[in-house]
Amino acid sequence: MSAPVRFRDPLTELYQFAGSVLVRCPSCEGIAHYERRSSATPDAHGTTPPQRRLVCRSCGLAQLSCRADGRCARPDLWLQTETRHGVVWAYNLEHLDLLRRFVAASLRERPPWYEHGRKMTYIGRLPAWIKRAKNRDEVLRAIDRLRASVVTG
Repeated sequence: MSAPVRFRDPLTELYQFAGSVLVRCPSCEGIAHYERRSSATPDAHGTTPPQRRLVCRSCGLAQLSCRADGRCARPDLWLQTETRHGVVWAYNLEHLDLLRRFVAASLRERPPWYEHGRKMTYIGRLPAWIKRAKNRDEVLRAIDRLRASVVTG
């Protein structure tokens, strides 16, 4: 009998993956890179709002995606797919890898309830249908399709 695949919650939050996002290019529908960087110049209030930049290597599109009023529109995520239970999505390959390791594991561990620190991490906030063992094969197939779309896309 083989040992179960073990997953320990790394206590990550979703915002830790949001700095670099794979999105669909608005002009060529290919893979584009959407990143958030801190601005070098402060605004009138003395704060430095983050710059959001969209770069597509397929068509050469490079633009700042924020309007003058400070609102930013992010294009559709590249790493998202439908299953019969819901949508599986990830911001980037690191995010997708964490999700895959969690779903593939038959033994999932979190810190004990009496430990100090964050309790509702990214893994703790996943929908119940992703966490269920009976949906494991379907969710893993969806994650593998997403990974393959980045390689071939």
